[in-house]
Amino acid sequence: MWAGVRRPLSSEEMAVVEQNAVALGVTIDTLMENAGRVVAEEAARHLPAPPARVAVVASTGNNGGDGTCAAFYLHQWGYSPEVWIVRPPSEIRSRSARRCFERVEHHLPIHIRIPRAEELATMPLVLDALLGTGQSDRLRAPIREAVGAIRASRAPVLSIDLPTGVLDPDGLRPAWTVTLTTVKSEMEGRPAGEVAVRDIGMPPAAWQSTGPGEFLFFHPPDGRHDRGRSGRVVIVGGGPYAGAPGLAGLAALRSGAERATILAPAGAAERVQSFSPNLVVRAVGPDRFRPTDLPEILEFLRAAPPRAVVMGMGAGAHPETVELMHRLIRELAPRLPLVVDADALHALPSPGELAGVEGAARIVATPNAGEFSRILLGREPTGPDDRAHEVARIAGERGLTLLVKGEPDEISDGTTSFENAHHHPAMTVGGVGDVLGGVVGSLLAQGLSPLHAARLATFWTGSAGLRAATSRSYGLVATDVIDELPHALVGGLERVQRSS
Repeated sequence: MWAGVRRPLSSEEMAVVEQNAVALGVTIDTLMENAGRVVAEEAARHLPAPPARVAVVASTGNNGGDGTCAAFYLHQWGYSPEVWIVRPPSEIRSRSARRCFERVEHHLPIHIRIPRAEELATMPLVLDALLGTGQSDRLRAPIREAVGAIRASRAPVLSIDLPTGVLDPDGLRPAWTVTLTTVKSEMEGRPAGEVAVRDIGMPPAAWQSTGPGEFLFFHPPDGRHDRGRSGRVVIVGGGPYAGAPGLAGLAALRSGAERATILAPAGAAERVQSFSPNLVVRAVGPDRFRPTDLPEILEFLRAAPPRAVVMGMGAGAHPETVELMHRLIRELAPRLPLVVDADALHALPSPGELAGVEGAARIVATPNAGEFSRILLGREPTGPDDRAHEVARIAGERGLTLLVKGEPDEISDGTTSFENAHHHPAMTVGGVGDVLGGVVGSLLAQGLSPLHAARLATFWTGSAGLRAATSRSYGLVATDVIDELPHALVGGLERVQRSS
Protein backbone atom coordinates (compact mmCIF):
# COMPACT_ATOMS: atom_id res chain seq x y z
CA MET A 1 0.00 0.00 0.00
CA TRP A 2 1.28 3.47 -0.80
CA ALA A 3 2.77 5.35 2.12
CA GLY A 4 0.19 8.13 1.72
CA VAL A 5 -2.81 5.77 1.64
CA ARG A 6 -4.07 5.05 5.13
CA ARG A 7 -7.23 3.17 4.13
CA PRO A 8 -8.41 0.91 1.30
CA LEU A 9 -9.67 2.72 -1.78
CA SER A 10 -12.98 2.10 -3.49
CA SER A 11 -13.09 1.08 -7.13
CA GLU A 12 -14.38 4.55 -7.98
CA GLU A 13 -11.48 6.20 -6.18
CA MET A 14 -9.02 3.98 -8.04
CA ALA A 15 -10.61 4.98 -11.36
CA VAL A 16 -10.05 8.61 -10.35
CA VAL A 17 -6.40 7.87 -9.52
CA GLU A 18 -5.94 6.18 -12.89
CA GLN A 19 -7.36 9.16 -14.78
CA ASN A 20 -5.15 11.52 -12.79
CA ALA A 21 -2.14 9.37 -13.66
CA VAL A 22 -3.03 9.64 -17.35
CA ALA A 23 -3.23 13.43 -16.98
CA LEU A 24 0.28 13.32 -15.49
CA GLY A 25 1.56 11.56 -18.61
CA VAL A 26 1.35 7.88 -17.64
CA THR A 27 -0.48 6.04 -20.41
CA ILE A 28 -3.08 3.31 -19.94
CA ASP A 29 -0.80 1.13 -22.11
CA THR A 30 1.99 1.55 -19.56
CA LEU A 31 -0.26 0.83 -16.60
CA MET A 32 -1.71 -2.29 -18.26
CA GLU A 33 1.72 -3.53 -19.28
CA ASN A 34 2.99 -3.10 -15.73
CA ALA A 35 -0.13 -4.80 -14.36
CA GLY A 36 0.26 -7.78 -16.70
CA ARG A 37 3.88 -8.23 -15.71
CA VAL A 38 3.27 -8.18 -11.93
CA VAL A 39 0.26 -10.51 -12.32
CA ALA A 40 2.46 -12.93 -14.26
CA GLU A 41 5.08 -12.72 -11.49
CA GLU A 42 2.45 -13.55 -8.87
CA ALA A 43 1.10 -16.40 -10.99
CA ALA A 44 4.60 -17.86 -11.36
CA ARG A 45 4.90 -17.98 -7.56
CA HIS A 46 1.98 -20.42 -7.44
CA LEU A 47 2.80 -22.54 -10.51
CA PRO A 48 5.03 -25.57 -10.97
CA ALA A 49 8.12 -25.00 -13.06
CA PRO A 50 7.74 -24.27 -16.79
CA PRO A 51 6.20 -25.51 -19.03
CA ALA A 52 3.33 -25.75 -16.51
CA ARG A 53 -0.12 -25.00 -17.86
CA VAL A 54 -2.21 -22.05 -16.66
CA ALA A 55 -5.76 -21.04 -17.60
CA VAL A 56 -6.64 -17.39 -18.12
CA VAL A 57 -10.40 -16.75 -18.02
CA ALA A 58 -11.05 -13.20 -19.19
CA SER A 59 -13.72 -10.82 -20.35
CA THR A 60 -13.43 -7.77 -22.59
CA GLY A 61 -12.67 -5.01 -20.07
CA ASN A 62 -9.34 -3.75 -18.78
CA ASN A 63 -9.20 -6.58 -16.23
CA GLY A 64 -9.25 -8.95 -19.21
CA GLY A 65 -6.47 -6.88 -20.75
CA ASP A 66 -4.38 -7.37 -17.60
CA GLY A 67 -5.04 -11.11 -17.88
CA THR A 68 -4.06 -11.46 -21.54
CA CYS A 69 -0.97 -9.33 -20.90
CA ALA A 70 -0.04 -11.69 -18.04
CA ALA A 71 -0.54 -14.62 -20.44
CA PHE A 72 1.96 -12.99 -22.83
CA TYR A 73 4.62 -12.75 -20.11
CA LEU A 74 4.00 -16.27 -18.85
CA HIS A 75 4.40 -17.57 -22.39
CA GLN A 76 7.66 -15.64 -22.73
CA TRP A 77 8.91 -17.29 -19.53
CA GLY A 78 8.22 -20.79 -20.81
CA TYR A 79 4.79 -21.50 -19.29
CA SER A 80 1.83 -22.81 -21.30
CA PRO A 81 -1.09 -20.38 -20.96
CA GLU A 82 -4.50 -21.17 -22.43
CA VAL A 83 -6.99 -18.31 -22.72
CA TRP A 84 -10.80 -18.30 -22.58
CA ILE A 85 -12.51 -15.03 -23.64
CA VAL A 86 -16.16 -15.21 -22.57
CA ARG A 87 -17.36 -12.44 -24.89
CA PRO A 88 -16.53 -11.80 -28.57
CA PRO A 89 -13.19 -9.97 -28.96
CA SER A 90 -15.07 -7.36 -31.03
CA GLU A 91 -16.47 -6.15 -27.68
CA ILE A 92 -13.06 -5.34 -26.21
CA ARG A 93 -13.60 -1.78 -25.12
CA SER A 94 -10.20 -0.12 -24.74
CA ARG A 95 -7.35 0.20 -27.19
CA SER A 96 -4.89 -1.00 -24.53
CA ALA A 97 -6.85 -4.19 -23.80
CA ARG A 98 -7.18 -4.87 -27.54
CA ARG A 99 -3.41 -4.51 -27.97
CA CYS A 100 -2.83 -7.10 -25.23
CA PHE A 101 -5.30 -9.52 -26.82
CA GLU A 102 -3.83 -9.13 -30.32
CA ARG A 103 -0.35 -9.83 -28.97
CA VAL A 104 -1.36 -13.35 -27.91
CA GLU A 105 -4.15 -14.02 -30.40
CA HIS A 106 -2.05 -16.08 -32.84
CA HIS A 107 0.48 -17.48 -30.37
CA LEU A 108 -1.64 -19.12 -27.67
CA PRO A 109 -4.67 -21.42 -27.58
CA ILE A 110 -7.63 -18.98 -27.52
CA HIS A 111 -11.24 -20.05 -26.89
CA ILE A 112 -14.05 -17.55 -27.51
CA ARG A 113 -16.55 -19.12 -25.14
CA ILE A 114 -17.24 -19.99 -21.53
CA PRO A 115 -14.85 -22.70 -20.25
CA ARG A 116 -16.17 -26.05 -19.09
CA ALA A 117 -15.41 -27.10 -15.54
CA GLU A 118 -13.63 -30.27 -16.71
CA GLU A 119 -11.29 -28.19 -18.92
CA LEU A 120 -10.16 -26.20 -15.91
CA ALA A 121 -10.04 -29.06 -13.43
CA THR A 122 -6.59 -30.23 -14.57
CA MET A 123 -5.06 -26.77 -14.47
CA PRO A 124 -2.61 -26.04 -11.63
CA LEU A 125 -3.85 -22.43 -11.64
CA VAL A 126 -6.73 -20.37 -13.05
CA LEU A 127 -6.18 -16.63 -13.55
CA ASP A 128 -9.44 -14.78 -12.89
CA ALA A 129 -9.45 -11.83 -15.31
CA LEU A 130 -13.21 -11.50 -15.69
CA LEU A 131 -14.10 -8.41 -13.68
CA GLY A 132 -11.94 -5.98 -11.75
CA THR A 133 -13.02 -2.71 -10.23
CA GLY A 134 -16.49 -1.31 -10.82
CA GLN A 135 -18.39 -4.55 -10.20
CA SER A 136 -22.10 -4.48 -9.38
CA ASP A 137 -23.74 -6.53 -6.64
CA ARG A 138 -24.91 -9.43 -8.80
CA LEU A 139 -23.17 -11.34 -11.57
CA ARG A 140 -24.82 -11.51 -14.98
CA ALA A 141 -24.36 -13.77 -18.00
CA PRO A 142 -21.90 -14.78 -19.34
CA ILE A 143 -19.72 -13.87 -16.34
CA ARG A 144 -22.03 -15.76 -13.99
CA GLU A 145 -21.67 -18.97 -16.00
CA ALA A 146 -17.87 -18.57 -16.25
CA VAL A 147 -17.64 -18.13 -12.47
CA GLY A 148 -19.79 -21.23 -12.02
CA ALA A 149 -17.43 -23.26 -14.22
CA ILE A 150 -14.36 -22.04 -12.32
CA ARG A 151 -15.94 -22.88 -8.97
CA ALA A 152 -17.08 -26.30 -10.17
CA SER A 153 -13.55 -27.10 -11.43
CA ARG A 154 -12.13 -26.71 -7.90
CA ALA A 155 -8.88 -25.48 -9.47
CA PRO A 156 -6.77 -22.97 -7.47
CA VAL A 157 -7.65 -19.40 -8.47
CA LEU A 158 -5.58 -16.20 -8.55
CA SER A 159 -7.83 -13.13 -9.01
CA ILE A 160 -6.59 -9.92 -10.58
CA ASP A 161 -7.24 -6.75 -8.59
CA LEU A 162 -10.62 -7.90 -7.18
CA PRO A 163 -12.18 -11.38 -7.11
CA THR A 164 -14.94 -11.60 -9.70
CA GLY A 165 -18.28 -11.43 -7.92
CA VAL A 166 -16.72 -10.03 -4.75
CA LEU A 167 -20.12 -8.50 -3.86
CA ASP A 168 -22.14 -11.55 -4.98
CA PRO A 169 -22.68 -14.54 -2.66
CA ASP A 170 -22.09 -16.79 -5.68
CA GLY A 171 -18.84 -15.07 -6.67
CA LEU A 172 -15.36 -16.56 -6.75
CA ARG A 173 -13.48 -17.53 -3.60
CA PRO A 174 -9.87 -17.33 -4.81
CA ALA A 175 -6.88 -18.78 -3.02
CA TRP A 176 -4.98 -15.60 -3.86
CA THR A 177 -5.66 -12.06 -5.09
CA VAL A 178 -3.06 -9.75 -6.58
CA THR A 179 -4.47 -6.25 -6.08
CA LEU A 180 -2.95 -3.36 -7.98
CA THR A 181 -1.60 -0.21 -6.31
CA THR A 182 -3.57 -0.62 -3.07
CA VAL A 183 -6.22 -2.75 -1.37
CA LYS A 184 -9.79 -2.08 -2.55
CA SER A 185 -12.49 -1.37 0.00
CA GLU A 186 -14.87 -3.87 -1.64
CA MET A 187 -12.57 -6.66 -0.40
CA GLU A 188 -13.01 -5.83 3.28
CA GLY A 189 -14.73 -8.68 5.09
CA ARG A 190 -15.09 -10.72 1.91
CA PRO A 191 -13.15 -13.80 0.76
CA ALA A 192 -10.14 -12.80 -1.30
CA GLY A 193 -7.61 -15.38 -0.15
CA GLU A 194 -4.02 -14.34 0.43
CA VAL A 195 -3.71 -10.76 -0.86
CA ALA A 196 -0.58 -9.37 -2.51
CA VAL A 197 -0.41 -5.62 -3.23
CA ARG A 198 1.71 -4.71 -6.25
CA ASP A 199 2.75 -1.34 -7.62
CA ILE A 200 2.08 -0.71 -11.32
CA GLY A 201 3.65 2.73 -11.63
CA MET A 202 0.93 5.10 -10.45
CA PRO A 203 2.71 8.38 -9.63
CA PRO A 204 2.11 9.52 -6.02
CA ALA A 205 0.71 12.84 -7.30
CA ALA A 206 -2.17 10.93 -8.91
CA TRP A 207 -3.34 10.11 -5.40
CA GLN A 208 -2.10 13.10 -3.41
CA SER A 209 -3.38 15.85 -5.72
CA THR A 210 -6.68 16.48 -7.45
CA GLY A 211 -6.88 16.05 -11.20
CA PRO A 212 -9.28 15.57 -14.11
CA GLY A 213 -10.26 12.19 -12.72
CA GLU A 214 -12.27 13.94 -10.00
CA PHE A 215 -15.05 14.39 -12.58
CA LEU A 216 -15.71 10.64 -12.27
CA PHE A 217 -17.29 11.45 -8.91
CA PHE A 218 -20.04 13.37 -10.76
CA HIS A 219 -22.91 11.05 -11.64
CA PRO A 220 -25.27 12.54 -14.25
CA PRO A 221 -28.86 11.21 -14.29
CA ASP A 222 -28.97 8.08 -16.42
CA GLY A 223 -32.46 8.66 -17.81
CA ARG A 224 -33.70 5.32 -16.46
CA HIS A 225 -33.69 5.46 -12.69
CA ASP A 226 -33.31 9.22 -12.26
CA ARG A 227 -36.04 11.68 -13.10
CA GLY A 228 -33.51 14.41 -13.74
CA ARG A 229 -31.63 16.89 -11.61
CA SER A 230 -31.78 16.25 -7.90
CA GLY A 231 -30.46 17.72 -4.70
CA ARG A 232 -32.19 20.65 -3.05
CA VAL A 233 -29.85 23.01 -1.23
CA VAL A 234 -30.70 25.53 1.48
CA ILE A 235 -28.27 28.38 2.14
CA VAL A 236 -28.46 30.16 5.49
CA GLY A 237 -26.63 33.44 5.03
CA GLY A 238 -26.79 37.13 4.42
CA GLY A 239 -27.42 40.03 6.76
CA PRO A 240 -24.62 42.57 6.61
CA TYR A 241 -23.75 41.25 3.16
CA ALA A 242 -26.26 40.12 0.53
CA GLY A 243 -24.01 39.11 -2.37
CA ALA A 244 -22.31 36.14 -0.70
CA PRO A 245 -25.35 33.85 -0.28
CA GLY A 246 -26.58 34.82 -3.75
CA LEU A 247 -23.28 33.70 -5.27
CA ALA A 248 -23.41 30.42 -3.36
CA GLY A 249 -26.97 29.78 -4.52
CA LEU A 250 -26.24 30.46 -8.17
CA ALA A 251 -23.13 28.27 -8.01
CA ALA A 252 -25.18 25.45 -6.51
CA LEU A 253 -27.62 25.66 -9.42
CA ARG A 254 -24.88 25.84 -12.04
CA SER A 255 -23.26 22.73 -10.54
CA GLY A 256 -26.38 20.58 -10.75
CA ALA A 257 -28.59 21.31 -7.74
CA GLU A 258 -32.29 21.12 -8.49
CA ARG A 259 -33.17 24.08 -6.29
CA ALA A 260 -31.29 26.65 -4.21
CA THR A 261 -33.28 28.28 -1.41
CA ILE A 262 -31.71 31.11 0.57
CA LEU A 263 -32.80 31.92 4.11
CA ALA A 264 -31.69 35.49 4.80
CA PRO A 265 -32.70 38.23 7.24
CA ALA A 266 -35.39 40.54 5.85
CA GLY A 267 -32.91 43.38 5.47
CA ALA A 268 -30.93 41.32 2.95
CA ALA A 269 -33.58 39.03 1.47
CA GLU A 270 -34.93 41.49 -1.09
CA ARG A 271 -31.43 42.32 -2.32
CA VAL A 272 -30.57 38.61 -2.62
CA GLN A 273 -33.75 37.95 -4.62
CA SER A 274 -32.88 40.80 -7.00
CA PHE A 275 -29.77 38.92 -8.16
CA SER A 276 -31.68 36.23 -10.07
CA PRO A 277 -35.20 34.87 -10.49
CA ASN A 278 -33.64 31.39 -10.32
CA LEU A 279 -33.13 31.75 -6.57
CA VAL A 280 -35.83 31.03 -4.00
CA VAL A 281 -35.47 33.47 -1.10
CA ARG A 282 -37.23 33.44 2.26
CA ALA A 283 -36.87 36.18 4.89
CA VAL A 284 -36.08 35.11 8.47
CA GLY A 285 -35.90 37.77 11.17
CA PRO A 286 -35.27 41.50 10.70
CA ASP A 287 -31.68 42.58 10.04
CA ARG A 288 -29.44 39.72 11.20
CA PHE A 289 -29.76 36.16 12.48
CA ARG A 290 -30.49 35.66 16.19
CA PRO A 291 -30.95 32.52 18.35
CA THR A 292 -34.68 33.28 18.40
CA ASP A 293 -34.75 32.51 14.66
CA LEU A 294 -33.83 28.86 15.25
CA PRO A 295 -37.41 27.47 15.55
CA GLU A 296 -38.50 29.15 12.30
CA ILE A 297 -35.46 27.86 10.40
CA LEU A 298 -35.89 24.33 11.73
CA GLU A 299 -39.60 24.34 10.93
CA PHE A 300 -38.86 25.45 7.36
CA LEU A 301 -36.28 22.66 6.96
CA ARG A 302 -38.71 20.09 8.35
CA ALA A 303 -41.52 21.22 6.03
CA ALA A 304 -39.37 21.14 2.88
CA PRO A 305 -36.33 18.98 3.65
CA PRO A 306 -33.25 19.78 1.55
CA ARG A 307 -30.46 17.34 0.80
CA ALA A 308 -27.75 19.68 2.15
CA VAL A 309 -27.43 22.97 4.01
CA VAL A 310 -24.77 25.64 3.39
CA MET A 311 -24.31 28.28 6.06
CA GLY A 312 -22.34 31.36 6.96
CA MET A 313 -21.86 33.39 3.77
CA GLY A 314 -22.40 37.09 4.47
CA ALA A 315 -24.06 36.46 7.85
CA GLY A 316 -21.64 38.54 9.91
CA ALA A 317 -19.87 37.61 13.14
CA HIS A 318 -22.20 39.22 15.69
CA PRO A 319 -22.21 37.01 18.83
CA GLU A 320 -25.95 36.34 18.48
CA THR A 321 -25.49 35.27 14.86
CA VAL A 322 -22.63 32.97 15.81
CA GLU A 323 -24.78 31.47 18.56
CA LEU A 324 -27.61 30.81 16.10
CA MET A 325 -25.18 29.13 13.70
CA HIS A 326 -23.73 27.01 16.50
CA ARG A 327 -27.16 25.77 17.57
CA LEU A 328 -28.13 25.14 13.97
CA ILE A 329 -25.04 22.99 13.38
CA ARG A 330 -25.79 20.93 16.48
CA GLU A 331 -29.40 20.44 15.38
CA LEU A 332 -28.66 19.59 11.75
CA ALA A 333 -25.43 17.59 11.97
CA PRO A 334 -27.20 14.30 12.77
CA ARG A 335 -29.61 14.75 9.84
CA LEU A 336 -28.04 16.57 6.90
CA PRO A 337 -24.70 17.16 5.21
CA LEU A 338 -23.49 20.68 6.02
CA VAL A 339 -21.11 23.19 4.50
CA VAL A 340 -19.81 25.63 7.11
CA ASP A 341 -18.16 28.70 5.62
CA ALA A 342 -17.16 32.30 6.36
CA ASP A 343 -18.72 33.71 9.54
CA ALA A 344 -20.22 30.34 10.56
CA LEU A 345 -16.70 29.01 11.06
CA HIS A 346 -16.75 30.74 14.45
CA ALA A 347 -19.68 28.47 15.33
CA LEU A 348 -18.00 25.13 14.59
CA PRO A 349 -18.34 22.69 17.47
CA SER A 350 -15.24 22.28 19.58
CA PRO A 351 -13.21 19.04 19.42
CA GLY A 352 -15.25 16.20 20.88
CA GLU A 353 -18.47 18.22 21.09
CA LEU A 354 -20.17 16.08 18.46
CA ALA A 355 -18.37 12.84 19.40
CA GLY A 356 -20.75 9.96 18.98
CA VAL A 357 -23.33 12.09 17.15
CA GLU A 358 -24.48 10.08 14.14
CA GLY A 359 -23.91 11.95 10.88
CA ALA A 360 -21.59 14.57 12.37
CA ALA A 361 -18.80 13.51 10.01
CA ARG A 362 -20.79 14.96 7.09
CA ILE A 363 -19.69 18.52 7.91
CA VAL A 364 -17.40 20.21 5.37
CA ALA A 365 -15.73 23.36 6.71
CA THR A 366 -14.28 25.67 4.04
CA PRO A 367 -12.04 28.34 5.60
CA ASN A 368 -9.51 30.30 3.60
CA ALA A 369 -5.90 30.13 4.77
CA GLY A 370 -6.28 33.19 7.02
CA GLU A 371 -9.50 31.92 8.62
CA PHE A 372 -7.89 28.55 9.23
CA SER A 373 -4.96 30.17 11.04
CA ARG A 374 -7.07 32.57 13.10
CA ILE A 375 -10.15 30.51 13.93
CA LEU A 376 -9.04 26.88 13.93
CA LEU A 377 -5.27 26.76 14.42
CA GLY A 378 -4.64 29.87 16.52
CA ARG A 379 -1.30 30.63 14.87
CA GLU A 380 0.38 30.97 11.50
CA PRO A 381 1.69 27.69 10.06
CA THR A 382 5.46 27.57 9.79
CA GLY A 383 5.31 26.35 6.19
CA PRO A 384 3.34 24.26 3.67
CA ASP A 385 4.16 20.95 5.35
CA ASP A 386 3.09 22.28 8.74
CA ARG A 387 -0.18 23.58 7.29
CA ALA A 388 -0.97 20.26 5.60
CA HIS A 389 -0.18 18.39 8.83
CA GLU A 390 -2.35 20.70 10.94
CA VAL A 391 -5.27 20.54 8.50
CA ALA A 392 -5.27 16.74 8.80
CA ARG A 393 -4.87 16.87 12.58
CA ILE A 394 -7.70 19.33 13.16
CA ALA A 395 -10.00 17.53 10.72
CA GLY A 396 -9.42 14.33 12.66
CA GLU A 397 -9.89 15.94 16.07
CA ARG A 398 -13.14 17.63 15.06
CA GLY A 399 -14.51 14.74 13.04
CA LEU A 400 -15.15 16.75 9.87
CA THR A 401 -13.76 17.37 6.40
CA LEU A 402 -11.62 20.48 6.05
CA LEU A 403 -11.17 22.30 2.75
CA VAL A 404 -8.65 25.06 3.41
CA LYS A 405 -8.50 27.44 0.46
CA GLY A 406 -5.01 28.65 -0.42
CA GLU A 407 -1.98 27.90 -2.53
CA PRO A 408 -2.51 25.01 -2.73
CA ASP A 409 -5.93 24.14 -1.32
CA GLU A 410 -5.62 21.50 1.42
CA ILE A 411 -8.36 18.87 1.80
CA SER A 412 -8.51 16.28 4.59
CA ASP A 413 -10.96 14.22 6.60
CA GLY A 414 -8.28 13.41 9.15
CA THR A 415 -7.51 10.05 7.55
CA THR A 416 -6.73 10.93 3.94
CA SER A 417 -5.45 14.21 2.56
CA PHE A 418 -5.21 15.87 -0.85
CA GLU A 419 -4.09 19.14 -2.31
CA ASN A 420 -5.47 21.15 -5.21
CA ALA A 421 -3.30 23.57 -7.15
CA HIS A 422 -5.63 23.72 -10.15
CA HIS A 423 -6.76 27.36 -10.21
CA HIS A 424 -5.79 30.80 -11.48
CA PRO A 425 -4.23 33.55 -9.33
CA ALA A 426 -7.05 35.89 -10.37
CA MET A 427 -9.47 33.68 -8.43
CA THR A 428 -8.40 35.28 -5.15
CA VAL A 429 -11.02 37.96 -5.90
CA GLY A 430 -13.85 38.25 -3.35
CA GLY A 431 -16.81 35.94 -3.80
CA VAL A 432 -15.02 32.95 -5.35
CA GLY A 433 -14.93 31.26 -1.95
CA ASP A 434 -18.72 31.61 -1.79
CA VAL A 435 -18.93 30.01 -5.23
CA LEU A 436 -16.83 27.08 -4.03
CA GLY A 437 -19.05 26.63 -0.97
CA GLY A 438 -22.12 26.52 -3.21
CA VAL A 439 -20.54 23.85 -5.42
CA VAL A 440 -19.61 21.73 -2.40
CA GLY A 441 -23.18 22.03 -1.09
CA SER A 442 -24.63 21.06 -4.46
CA LEU A 443 -22.44 17.95 -4.67
CA LEU A 444 -23.33 16.92 -1.13
CA ALA A 445 -27.00 17.31 -2.04
CA GLN A 446 -26.44 15.07 -5.06
CA GLY A 447 -25.16 12.30 -2.81
CA LEU A 448 -21.37 12.66 -2.86
CA SER A 449 -19.43 11.96 0.31
CA PRO A 450 -17.88 15.02 2.00
CA LEU A 451 -14.36 14.11 0.91
CA HIS A 452 -15.34 13.42 -2.70
CA ALA A 453 -17.47 16.59 -2.83
CA ALA A 454 -14.56 18.68 -1.57
CA ARG A 455 -12.13 17.11 -4.05
CA LEU A 456 -14.38 17.55 -7.08
CA ALA A 457 -15.54 21.03 -6.07
CA THR A 458 -12.02 22.43 -5.78
CA PHE A 459 -10.87 21.02 -9.12
CA TRP A 460 -14.12 21.91 -10.89
CA THR A 461 -14.21 25.47 -9.58
CA GLY A 462 -10.53 25.83 -10.45
CA SER A 463 -11.25 24.60 -13.98
CA ALA A 464 -14.07 27.14 -14.33
CA GLY A 465 -11.78 29.90 -13.09
CA LEU A 466 -9.04 28.95 -15.53
CA ARG A 467 -11.56 29.02 -18.38
CA ALA A 468 -12.87 32.41 -17.28
CA ALA A 469 -9.34 33.79 -16.98
CA THR A 470 -8.62 33.08 -20.66
CA SER A 471 -10.90 36.01 -21.55
CA ARG A 472 -11.14 37.96 -18.27
CA SER A 473 -7.57 37.60 -16.99
CA TYR A 474 -7.16 39.69 -13.82
CA GLY A 475 -10.51 41.32 -14.46
CA LEU A 476 -12.21 38.05 -13.48
CA VAL A 477 -15.05 38.25 -10.94
CA ALA A 478 -16.97 35.56 -9.07
CA THR A 479 -19.93 35.52 -11.46
CA ASP A 480 -17.53 34.77 -14.34
CA VAL A 481 -16.54 31.57 -12.52
CA ILE A 482 -20.20 30.63 -12.02
CA ASP A 483 -20.91 31.10 -15.71
CA GLU A 484 -18.07 28.75 -16.64
CA LEU A 485 -19.07 25.92 -14.27
CA PRO A 486 -21.28 24.09 -16.84
CA HIS A 487 -18.64 24.41 -19.57
CA ALA A 488 -15.96 23.05 -17.23
CA LEU A 489 -18.23 20.11 -16.38
CA VAL A 490 -18.83 19.27 -20.05
CA GLY A 491 -15.10 19.38 -20.76
CA GLY A 492 -14.23 17.36 -17.68
CA LEU A 493 -16.73 14.60 -18.39
CA GLU A 494 -15.68 14.38 -22.03
CA ARG A 495 -12.05 14.06 -21.00
CA VAL A 496 -12.53 11.18 -18.58
CA GLN A 497 -14.85 9.38 -21.01
CA ARG A 498 -12.23 9.61 -23.77
CA SER A 499 -9.55 8.19 -21.50
CA SER A 500 -11.67 5.35 -20.08
